[in-house]
Amino acid sequence: MPTLSPIAPDLLAWFSQNARILPFRQDPTPYHIWVSEIMLQQTRVAAALEYYDRWMKALPTIRDLAECDEEKLHKLWEGLGYYSRVRNLQKAARIVCQEYGGQLPADHKKLLALPGIGDYTAGAIGSIAFHLPVPAVDGNVLRVFSRLYNDDRDIADPKTKKAYTQWVMEHQPPEAPGPYNEALMELGALVCLPNGEPLCDACPLAHLCRARQAGTQNTLPVKKAAKARRIQPVTVLLVKSEQGWLLQRRPDSGLLAGLWQPALFEEELSRQEAADRLASLGISVQLGGPLKPAKHIFSHIEWRMSGWQATAEAAPLPDGYVWADRESLAQQYTLPGAFKAYRPLLETDG
Repeated sequence: MPTLSPIAPDLLAWFSQNARILPFRQDPTPYHIWVSEIMLQQTRVAAALEYYDRWMKALPTIRDLAECDEEKLHKLWEGLGYYSRVRNLQKAARIVCQEYGGQLPADHKKLLALPGIGDYTAGAIGSIAFHLPVPAVDGNVLRVFSRLYNDDRDIADPKTKKAYTQWVMEHQPPEAPGPYNEALMELGALVCLPNGEPLCDACPLAHLCRARQAGTQNTLPVKKAAKARRIQPVTVLLVKSEQGWLLQRRPDSGLLAGLWQPALFEEELSRQEAADRLASLGISVQLGGPLKPAKHIFSHIEWRMSGWQATAEAAPLPDGYVWADRESLAQQYTLPGAFKAYRPLLETDG
């Protein structure tokens, strides 16, 4: 397929006039770019900004991140989800401190070797923070190029991404790799929108866009449907005593590793079965009213939650369980967003 006419001049001119003012753009240090890009995975910009500000106040340097207590680290991330991201941030920070003196390396291959940093993140850090002539191809960029070239190949196919990355680099001005990559991402976020009609009248590249010329912009990009998620019934017990709410720590590996949750069992239990399960752990409860059913979607699993409120005597607990009052829930223990439906109850006085 023939290469389009140059896109960089019009794209960069548009970006200079329309780029959102964001804190990590105002001060684009390698650390700031790195943290912001990890936060923005699976998270809208508006939602991530509060987290970013709080994070940078608490952990202003890579060394601060490397030395941070795990519970504090999880608390700073609470609500962003996909907690493997924050654990990999800390793993990478410790390597950076050990091997690179606490500063991210200005080397694309070395960035790629760090935990949690893939092709896109390495490209974003390398081009924006270090001005390296490397691509940063995310979903926004794939969508833009699918429409620019009127290409109906599956964007989830690695071969398609490789072809699009080649186009990205053919258009990248070597003197401005960072602004160019940011501009492409911004165009996809603000104008070349997903899941519906793009704002072609506002696009600086509309006169070059082959999909617009063909009238196919609303049907692109093409992406193969994901596999159906596995449905997992979950029984949740909100157990309250005079010392607070009963929390259970999840295993150190697997889904929501190391985080805290209300007492739960990943199966559907009757009232009596649920009470018996806790009794087998030495926790005697009186079950009350049912909880409102809720669900939470992970990448490949959908939790369908039900359960009961309960009361108990404030007795000693087995390993991995604690009583948490409202203050410790707010400041110490990290509850994943999977339990947001039950958060209002847990925030009442324990």
